[in-house]
Amino acid sequence: MNAYYSNLIEGHNTRPREIERALAGEFDEDEGRRNLQLEALAHVTVQAEVDRLAASGQLPEPASGEFIQWLHREFYRNAPDAMLNVRKKNREYRMRPGEWRSDPDDDVIVGRHQPPSSARIVDFMQYFEARYRFDDMGKAARIIAVATAHHRLNYIHPFSDGNGRVSRLMSHAMGHAAGIGAHGLWSVSRGLARGLENRAEYKSMMDMADTPRQNDTDGRGNLSHRALSDFVLWFLQVCLDQVRFMAGLFELNTLTRRLSAFVERDDRLRPEAAKLLEEAAIRGEIERGEASRITGLPERTARRVLNQTVEEGLLASETPKGPVSLQFPPGAAEALFPRLFANQ
Repeated sequence: MNAYYSNLIEGHNTRPREIERALAGEFDEDEGRRNLQLEALAHVTVQAEVDRLAASGQLPEPASGEFIQWLHREFYRNAPDAMLNVRKKNREYRMRPGEWRSDPDDDVIVGRHQPPSSARIVDFMQYFEARYRFDDMGKAARIIAVATAHHRLNYIHPFSDGNGRVSRLMSHAMGHAAGIGAHGLWSVSRGLARGLENRAEYKSMMDMADTPRQNDTDGRGNLSHRALSDFVLWFLQVCLDQVRFMAGLFELNTLTRRLSAFVERDDRLRPEAAKLLEEAAIRGEIERGEASRITGLPERTARRVLNQTVEEGLLASETPKGPVSLQFPPGAAEALFPRLFANQ
């Protein structure tokens, strides 16, 4: 989901099933669609590693220059030439994954925004790291820092390309470090892509936060403190909106009804499979030996029904004989949670 919406922000509409195929190593013959799949696959791969580091307590400081460079380098590790070759005016050059802009020819203009010159990137990023490190911050300050750092990294625009993608991955990592990551159950990227009222909000709010300081009461730096405060408020409202959305989306009573409807529409599954899915949804996991009791079928038949749900990716376990828990493969997720990937 994060990859789908992160691509959508960039104007690249990668369909969920295309992402699913990319995860399975199946790529479109059309070069353009294939490159979009590779973008999505890169996002999923990097985010999965960020999640793993967070779960194991090994996540580095998310605002550190080293970590941000690592995000950029890993995202573009297996990128095709089409993603690495950057066109600017009448010139084309090859982007260097994980390296700051350092050549005057790398200086860019993004819309009406002119980021700092390449000669100052190192200074800006050193200040960025010192300002947004979590070491001396309380929880509220960390949550606010997720939003402020997101804008300021894009303002600095430290890489030739890929800054937006890296900022969203950094925000995801900062959410983990701030204690609001929820194991990826809600998505910063989805909220930014959809906004509160319309999909144009993200770019307009980012643009507004670039506003120069208006007067003596508008902060002490070059940029407007008031405009940044408005962006932070909007960003946090978007995050809260996504938390509420996901809470409503996974409401248990609604979910069990949709699981039953999903099984009813799937010719490959017996109706009794719905009982297994509902039980797994309510209890978290079920022992394989309970399949006969839950379905009311003879043991051998119940085992076949259980195996069908495992083959379809709806139930899974960590070991071949271990307890099974509910899963949401992309194909089923589109049917069970139709609003999850909707871009209207």
